[in-house]
Amino acid sequence: MGESDAELVARCRAGDERAWHLLVERYARYVHAIATHAFRLPAEAAEDVFQEVFLRVYERLDTLRSDEALRPWIAQLTRRCCIDRLRADRREQPGEGLERLEAAGDDAIARLDEAFTVRLALGELSADCQEVLDRFFCRDESYRTIGDQLGLPPGTIASRISRCLVKLRERLEGGEGRNPAAAASGERVKTR
Repeated sequence: MGESDAELVARCRAGDERAWHLLVERYARYVHAIATHAFRLPAEAAEDVFQEVFLRVYERLDTLRSDEALRPWIAQLTRRCCIDRLRADRREQPGEGLERLEAAGDDAIARLDEAFTVRLALGELSADCQEVLDRFFCRDESYRTIGDQLGLPPGTIASRISRCLVKLRERLEGGEGRNPAAAASGERVKTR
């Protein structure tokens, strides 16, 4: 992960082209997920939204009030672009109620934001923790399968997962992996 959003924003404002590429790379999947999962835009429309969002970020980065609030700002820009796209498409062909899509989109953004926060915190853990948690939770591998692949007994895998989850929770609750919007309001990101 490396530098914070605030550091990345400062470098972008200073004209650092590499920082801009890192910012886009960091948030590309997030913007795409909001467009495709939260608002269920087809691929072509999602690509248009993606382009529009990063154009706006580039043009308006100086208007960002708090450099730490980059993620919520990008989420809000993406939400607005998706709604604009849905409205434009709706004029062409009537469809599902826009209000219902907006509400569903907002709920999905909240879930995506939480997943993004967990992913960032996971990226701060050791490579061993990242691997074992990814195999168990993302790939849905059993203790035995993970143990066979890593040459460790299943009991060791179970205890490693447990220790790594404690470390992940500490990151999430200790502030390092906290959601900037939640941190500003004093709320903690929920962990499961």
